[in-house]
Amino acid sequence: MKYALIGCGRIAINHIKAVLKNELEFVAACDVELEKIDILFNKANLENCESVKRYTDYKKMLTENEIDLVGIATESGVHAEIALYCIDHGVNCIIEKPIAMSIQDADEIIRRSEERGVKVAACHQNRFNVAVQELRGALEAGRFGKLSHGSIHVRWNRNENYYTQAPWRGKWASDGGALMNQCIHGIDLLRWMFGDEVEEVYGQTRQQFHDYLEAEDVGMAVVKFKNGAIATIEGTTNVYPQNLEETLYVFGEKGTVKVGGKSTNNIDVWQFTDEDAADTHKRGLQEQTSNVYGNGHSSLYEDVIRAIQENRKPYVDAVAGRNALELVLAIYKSQKTGLPVKLPLTDFASTEMTGEFS
Repeated sequence: MKYALIGCGRIAINHIKAVLKNELEFVAACDVELEKIDILFNKANLENCESVKRYTDYKKMLTENEIDLVGIATESGVHAEIALYCIDHGVNCIIEKPIAMSIQDADEIIRRSEERGVKVAACHQNRFNVAVQELRGALEAGRFGKLSHGSIHVRWNRNENYYTQAPWRGKWASDGGALMNQCIHGIDLLRWMFGDEVEEVYGQTRQQFHDYLEAEDVGMAVVKFKNGAIATIEGTTNVYPQNLEETLYVFGEKGTVKVGGKSTNNIDVWQFTDEDAADTHKRGLQEQTSNVYGNGHSSLYEDVIRAIQENRKPYVDAVAGRNALELVLAIYKSQKTGLPVKLPLTDFASTEMTGEFS
């Protein structure tokens, strides 16, 4: 299967590792700054990989090469534009989060990909974490009984050096703030675990310490699900002096689970009324990761490859990407209006927050 990477920044190394592990034919790489491709290839020990063509224009790359699958790892503000171009040219896509910066663009990605029979996956790789998969299995088996409530806490640190590395970060048009960039993975997990169907969201966001950005560095929200459960979201890049945790709680009438660690990769609490011998081994589970991005990219790539081969939807499809985006945008809209927001959203974009913290 012929593969190309568009965008060679901070997260791209995880895509390269997934490409190599899944033995894709790496045809081409694209970045508006060619030197970033060199830096990435050095990091991935691909310095002598002359067969991989290099481009600054992704449209030219797609025109000159036969490509089956692309990874889109550019700045967030152009994810949708690139994805729609790829879809229109029949190329399957793995899109880094968020899949778009507006509901309209996310809906168009879904519509066109379904119309053209193109597979699109949202890169919410933490769904493949071992701890997360164990939690999901318990939920699907009905072990929690009726769900009561839950929460996601993403308590991380990002300093000024992080933002100056890439000037697009923290801007409404190209990135959004802590909720959209750092916390959307946890927000995806929370919504997924509680059945996806959200009735209403009330949120508050602030810019406390990062006054050189446009967007928020802390956000909190209360989420009301259609199944009757409620949940809270806390996401921030203000934790001193370094990343503290990304922790997901699920509380039900017959079970309690806390998935913790730096990026929801450990099981800290695992309690059920119908316990068996297997539960003993799940308590204290720790998945070793080299960074906060976890190990899920390779598993996500493997699933997308199979989805293409088997002509089925990816495990984390474009609708999943839209759902995570929608919840973040609903929190933004609630901050802007000062009111609870009913879902589904039909017409909100991150750019509508412009000037919020001026």
